Amino acid sequence: MNPFFVAFFLVYAAVNSYIFVRCCQALEITQSWRYLFAFAIVFASVAYIVAKIFSAKLHGSIYFILTWVGSFWFFVLLYVFLFLLLIDAVRILNAVFHFLPEILFKNYALTKILLFAFVLLSILVLGIFGYIHRSSIKVKEINIEVNNRGKEYRILFFSDLHISVINNHKFLETLVDKVNRLEPDVVLIGGDIVDEKPEKLEEYGLTEKFKDLRAKFGIFAITGNHEYINGAEKIIGFIEGNYNIKFLRDTSVLIDNSFYIVGREDRSSKVFSRRNRKNLAEILKDIPQNAPKILLDHQPFNLDEATIFDFDLQLSGHTHNGQIFPLNLITNLLYEVSWGYKRKGKTHIYVSSGVGTWGPPVKIGSDAEIVLIRFKI
Repeated sequence: MNPFFVAFFLVYAAVNSYIFVRCCQALEITQSWRYLFAFAIVFASVAYIVAKIFSAKLHGSIYFILTWVGSFWFFVLLYVFLFLLLIDAVRILNAVFHFLPEILFKNYALTKILLFAFVLLSILVLGIFGYIHRSSIKVKEINIEVNNRGKEYRILFFSDLHISVINNHKFLETLVDKVNRLEPDVVLIGGDIVDEKPEKLEEYGLTEKFKDLRAKFGIFAITGNHEYINGAEKIIGFIEGNYNIKFLRDTSVLIDNSFYIVGREDRSSKVFSRRNRKNLAEILKDIPQNAPKILLDHQPFNLDEATIFDFDLQLSGHTHNGQIFPLNLITNLLYEVSWGYKRKGKTHIYVSSGVGTWGPPVKIGSDAEIVLIRFKI
């Protein structure tokens, strides 16, 4: 198994165990209730994993319930874990400095129950807020001026849809309607389009609304890591075979005899399918050096490459800007640009926080966005 997944599952199991032990201590429940509580945590923690591993055999409401329960558990797990860490840190500091009022310890059992209830209520409020916030798609507008020849193109970019039984056909319908109202010349999709295998996309009718997506000069997409996790070749065949969407896989396309769009294969292709992506020099060998060009690359690593090869604009996604606070603090450390705009030399760079969500349909400290680019050449 991939070392990353081994490490992930070990940490995941440890965090779930920590939560079980600390919650049992807080509630002081009997042995029978502990067994029931343990079953609930085990069920919630494995639900999403079971749904994905056995997706071919699970159908209808069973698959739907497992996916939703497991997805929301990731959110609950994160915030319960953070609250417990904070509580334990305060307990340790109080053992040294004795700053908490004595009244909290006169009826310690009641204090623990009230604190437990406060944590659950806080998570419920955060979850409702995050779900509502995720459902509101914002339009980010940026102007990119390459030269002053008088041509302007409306380019609509979005990434990280993660279409699934979570981000379902209604989500896609809202997105497509919003995009079409902006009347783009070109639509660019920056990877992680789906989070289901083609069989599930058909079973639940999750992607049918793509048939209504419109752009004057075409709709182009690149692969993300989740295409490879779910089987890139089948997914690409399904999307290209059913919808007017063309994948750029280390290839380019000339738009209106005016500018090029270059799409890179996702860097995870080597891990999941042993497919090496081409280097930029090879991809660009037939493109005039001074031609205006846009680079699509799902993961925003090695941003200097776009500058070295004279790209006017790079568009990326992948990071979700952490999706849920405080994970954005981690993505800020991992990426030169975790979200937003940056200029390096002549190259404009924009990393989107994504329009969809992975796991829980919740965004806190991050927006669901599509990006309207006025590309002036």
